[in-house]
Amino acid sequence: MIKKIINMILSLLFWSVIAAIITFGVPRLISEISSLGKIFSTATTRNSKAAIVFGAGLLRDGTPSPVLKDRVATAAQLFFDGKVQKLLMSGDNRFVDYNEPGAMRAYAVELGVPESAVVLDYAGRRTYDTCYRALHIFGLQEAILITQRYHLPRALFTCNGIGLKSTGVEANLRDYHPYSQRFWNLRELPATLVALWQVWFSHPLPVMGDPEPIFFTERSGN
Repeated sequence: MIKKIINMILSLLFWSVIAAIITFGVPRLISEISSLGKIFSTATTRNSKAAIVFGAGLLRDGTPSPVLKDRVATAAQLFFDGKVQKLLMSGDNRFVDYNEPGAMRAYAVELGVPESAVVLDYAGRRTYDTCYRALHIFGLQEAILITQRYHLPRALFTCNGIGLKSTGVEANLRDYHPYSQRFWNLRELPATLVALWQVWFSHPLPVMGDPEPIFFTERSGN
């Protein structure tokens, strides 16, 4: 009897692991496959009109986290190299004392980027929101996505999946703590599952507003 119960428990554990691998591993695999040939360095990426910089948290003093600093610095390098004309900095600003886009702009300006080259999206609460608003609010048809390697497959899958033609540039400018990297990669498993659901099925509507096109299409006169 006891042996039978143990076998049932082991069988349950086995199939639970298989189900978890399928549920979380397959979406991650899909995002990795969809990003093949779309991830570059600052030196090898092609030119584009704009780069999108994803938020990544602030420190207690309101300055960008190290991860976010690397994203902004990578975007700044693309601007200095003439690879992009505008930097769309998208992050969370739901609270008065938490302003990711503002902190990102301040750091970019500190690095030498002119304020006129920076556009802020204050409602980039999620990766999906940032991609959706870049397309529908800021009028971008294509862009370079700036984030760390662990996040790029999901960001690329999401932006390309909703119709914003995108490539990515890695913002890995330092060696991150191994525990942090493990946590980020683990977090990507459920996050990528959610991204797949959003892009293919639910199509959620983020915070919207009036269009604010970054680039205006010139019309020829008659």
